[in-house]
Amino acid sequence: MTRSMESRMTSSATPAAPAAALKADHLSKAYQGHVALSEVTLSLMPGERVALLGPNGAGKSTLMQLLTGLFAPDTGSIHILGHDMRSAAPRALAHLGVVFQQPALDLDLSVQANLRFHTDLHGMSRATADARIHEGLERLGLMEHLHKPCRTLSGGNRRKIELVRALLHRPAVLLMDEATVGLDPASRVQLLQAVQDLQREQGVATLWATHLVEEVEHADRVIVLHKGAIRHQGRVADLLTDTGQATVQAAFLSLTRV
Repeated sequence: MTRSMESRMTSSATPAAPAAALKADHLSKAYQGHVALSEVTLSLMPGERVALLGPNGAGKSTLMQLLTGLFAPDTGSIHILGHDMRSAAPRALAHLGVVFQQPALDLDLSVQANLRFHTDLHGMSRATADARIHEGLERLGLMEHLHKPCRTLSGGNRRKIELVRALLHRPAVLLMDEATVGLDPASRVQLLQAVQDLQREQGVATLWATHLVEEVEHADRVIVLHKGAIRHQGRVADLLTDTGQATVQAAFLSLTRV
């Protein structure tokens, strides 16, 4: 075979598909005989926003606990940027940002102190840390709160601070675990928009867990979880087509109705 032929074959080869930022295969978890998750498989591509939609008790929190390394699955595997959560958890978690369902700020500390604590955990220099803190707060219009105790902030602004914190170490994957629970409608919309803007700018893969159908309509894909199992996975348009329903809410109810 001549070099020119080899060159033509190389140039015409199909480009390799991008690797998943997060990949979970056949995850199962049971507590005292109760199956919380059963054979759940999903992936997130770089820059993709996937909505995880399910009613209360569907298994969303259990899935988030497994993806964040808080618990180990009974079966299955989790990889973040190719790093195995079982054998290389520190490397996997270094590429993960999380906004938990339960508030996780020290309300007696200032915004700056809360954010610096996070950057210290990730070994950032103070100069780099402060530059990223200022950048994140300015992007979300929160710079005026830098030295205020978190206790003085509204619920919506506290959530935004947690979002800033989750992105300070430049993760490849962002998990939003029912992050809008307890927020008023205006704050919920603001948080959704902030995540969409940051995702577009930084290319972060986002998994947005929610039980609110209005939060999934602009997602690239939607996963419907019910009783620990995936009932649908695909684009929102496919969800409507596959269920024969006209709205996301009707489609969701048809898949989760007891």
